[in-house]
Amino acid sequence: MISKNRYTLYFYTFLLVIVSILLFKVELSLSISYKEALNVFINNSMLTFITKTSLYLFGQNDIALRLPFILFYFFCVILMYKITENYFKYESDRLISIIIFMVLPGVLSASLLVNSAIIVTFFTLLYIYYYQKYNKHLYILLFICLFIDNSFAILFLALFFFSFKNKDKTLLYISAILFVLSLYIYGFPTDGKPRGFLIDTVAIYAAIFSPVLFIYFIYTIYRAGIKKDRSLSWYISITALLISIIFSFRQKIYIEDFAPYVVIAIPLMLKTFLHSYRIRLEQFRKVHKIMAIIIIGMLALNVIFTFVNKPLYLIISEPKRHFVYQYHFAKELAFTLKEQNIDEILCDDEELQLRLKFYNINKGENYYLSTKEFFNYDEKISIKYYNKDLFDVYIKDLKNLK
Repeated sequence: MISKNRYTLYFYTFLLVIVSILLFKVELSLSISYKEALNVFINNSMLTFITKTSLYLFGQNDIALRLPFILFYFFCVILMYKITENYFKYESDRLISIIIFMVLPGVLSASLLVNSAIIVTFFTLLYIYYYQKYNKHLYILLFICLFIDNSFAILFLALFFFSFKNKDKTLLYISAILFVLSLYIYGFPTDGKPRGFLIDTVAIYAAIFSPVLFIYFIYTIYRAGIKKDRSLSWYISITALLISIIFSFRQKIYIEDFAPYVVIAIPLMLKTFLHSYRIRLEQFRKVHKIMAIIIIGMLALNVIFTFVNKPLYLIISEPKRHFVYQYHFAKELAFTLKEQNIDEILCDDEELQLRLKFYNINKGENYYLSTKEFFNYDEKISIKYYNKDLFDVYIKDLKNLK
């Protein structure tokens, strides 16, 4: 009991540290993106309701914008911790599993951005936790999920397949009905010219997990399948993976629809790895040790780049190639404009105009801002990171022209 309490303390300490770093990251370096601004000002969706509620309660700022998703991340980790109770022989294994889940690139990024991925992950884990604890399905939650996001169609389909395992007719009928209703409500995208995007999908999965971890995920899912160690989590993960791969042969997929169902396989992966490691004699563990070192090293790098990525601009020739370029610059630009007493401006870039609106730089006719240099501009504003000029705009005072 003492040992278990010690590991529980380690877990909550690490979780609070990560959440604190996430909040610090939001305040320090993230700006609202165009897609996020659409959710705040234009769209009418579940994400819009969540973000507007938070902004109403805590003010229009970056922390309020992203706080709901950091909270969803917090509760996702708590649920995963509850789900893995009694899953591992040793508490240390459980802690390692949770830490890997917490620092997965896909999970961390989902907690920082205004998107549905972390919300889908939360409700999926909540459903699994209820089923594991009470050995029955929480059907009311499934009906709620139907109206939260289109990607829950994958969960419904996975539950449909899972119903055959336990010969559960109620689950069979309900999951089938919900799956059809989800397709009816949200539609099924088949537009565009058929093209293969399998390599793109695999590359994104590798980024979500880290390359070596994704390869081991494939092995774990396959091994559990042939050994008939097929839990509810396994059905959900394998369904999401196979559907995403099948769709990738024809069209580009939205990885946010599939990733939440794949990352929940982390405990299964670690349990498989540790079992394979421990049944071998010391002299035959070299491959496993090398694999563990590579995975830990790549996860550590991913965590570092997630939290500290602005220095990458120093080695990238084209700033737009930076993987979080769309989440930079707007806050700094708005601050600079306010320093010059400019709170209304007309932009030639509608996306930038909407992003600046979040920072209370509204649309007006006293000043004109262009992202391209033009004749007789009055002022040039340069946004710099580490003294490197990365983003320039050109200002024209229109008041004297009226």
